[in-house]
Formats: sequence, C-alpha cells, structure tokens
Amino acid sequence: MPSTYVEALRRAGALPLLLTCPDDDPREALALVDGLLLMGGGDVEPSRYGTAPGHTGLYGVEPDRDAFEIALLHAAQRGRVPTLAICRGIQVVNVAFGGTLHPHLPDVEGAGVHGEPLSGDPIPHEVKLAAGSRIAEAMGADVVTGSSHHHQGLDVLGEGLTATGWTEDGLVEAVELEGGWMLGVQWHPEETAAADPVQQGLFEALARQARRS
Repeated sequence: MPSTYVEALRRAGALPLLLTCPDDDPREALALVDGLLLMGGGDVEPSRYGTAPGHTGLYGVEPDRDAFEIALLHAAQRGRVPTLAICRGIQVVNVAFGGTLHPHLPDVEGAGVHGEPLSGDPIPHEVKLAAGSRIAEAMGADVVTGSSHHHQGLDVLGEGLTATGWTEDGLVEAVELEGGWMLGVQWHPEETAAADPVQQGLFEALARQARRS
C-alpha cells in the first residue's frame, strides 16, 4: 500500500485501517470504519464485465481482491458508508454495478495518452468536472489536473452511476453513485495531494462525510 494514500488520509484527520482479503467478511469489516477508500492496483478480471481474458496489456489480476472489493461496495451502498474509489477503484465501482471497461485504451480509436500503469511515469492531464457535482464541490474546482497512469477506462456505466468528469478525449474519469456519498476518480489524487489542495480536497471531503456518518 503506497504511503501517499496513508499520508493524504492523515492530513485529512482520518485514521487509516487496512482491510485484507479474502479472510475478512465485508460486512464485519465495514462495521469497524466510518468511511471506505478503494486504492489503485491491477486489472479487474475481464470475465466480470463480459470480456475474454488475454487482451493486450492485462496485468495484476487478483480475483479474490475483485470479489472482496465488489462485496465491500455493495455493503457500503446499503449502509451508506462514504466511499472514495481511486484509479482501479473507479473501475471496480463500475463493474460492481454492472458496467463495463475498455480493456486497453491504446486500442480505442480517438483515445488520448493516459500513461502506463507499470512505467512509473504519470501523465498529467486536465479533467473537466460537472458543475454542481459532489466531486466538484469536494475539490472546489470545475477543471482539475490529475496524475494519470492507467491503460484501462470506463466504457458503459453501471446502474445508478452518473459521469461527472471527463478528459479532453471524452473518457469518463469521475463518477458518482446516486444516493449516499460514493465517488470514483480515474486519476491518482494521492500522488499530488501533498502539494495540491485541490487534490487533497477529495480526502478532506471523505473525512468530513465519515465524521458525519
């Protein structure tokens, strides 16, 4: 677990607790916390969104983690546990509610450069946020610059999800689930949050919602 997540949460006044899989029961795990953060990582198992395995660039698939995080998300929705999902996290959110993914963005016509997950070199790019959205309110801006290095992206949105952020090429990079407070972003706010209050705003908003819950 990269320390940048922990540091961003601590700056927001939160006490981070690491949930493990597959041993933890999702409902019991959520009973211990006031908020949930899903961090980045490897690809979601393709069969979970109806795609054959073996596509270009597939890496880091962890079926147990997929199952655990999807169960956590459904439990968080039912219990209205405030949730922030980052990079892989937003993809898990979309798949959890019946959406699909672009398996490899370089294969998508018109897709821009979003970086490579294993290269270690993030690509900064602008994301336009929907005015009045929860994420725009949390970040205090309608256009933000995110640190990006992902080869997959959201395609068909899952049930109950609304797109609230887009890159210049039209890729959905932020979503919100109707009801409660569940947000997902495709970039990595934790990587620049220490120097960028706009990105830190996401963690501050999660902590505020957790305290209210």
